[in-house]
Amino acid sequence: MATFEKNILEEGTGDPPTTGAQVTVEANLFIANPDTKKRGTAADDKIWSTHQSSGFLFPSPKPTPFTYSSGTGGVIKGWDDGVGTMKLNERAELYIPWNFAYGANGHPGFKIGPKKDLLFEIKVLKIA
Repeated sequence: MATFEKNILEEGTGDPPTTGAQVTVEANLFIANPDTKKRGTAADDKIWSTHQSSGFLFPSPKPTPFTYSSGTGGVIKGWDDGVGTMKLNERAELYIPWNFAYGANGHPGFKIGPKKDLLFEIKVLKIA
């Protein structure tokens, strides 16, 4: 089973990040519908946003992009693998099966239940 499925919405340029590169993204996180592999439509399927002031479950008066170290295990496996294939300014949907997301226990802090598949909408803003 693949750790992610990617649907490119806007092509990017250049090379994907190398291991250890600092990658900055804007992202939205949703619980995914496993039948359609698209974001769920229920109100509580919206989890996190780095660039919308509502922030979904985590409102923020000043939305902030997310930066992490590529390929080092600092994010869930499906995200690390999926964004690892993306280029600068690429925008894509990443469908991540539960076993490459937060697993059998979910993530109570993010209100993600056990065995929930995820859908991220991600745009790569910077690779350094």
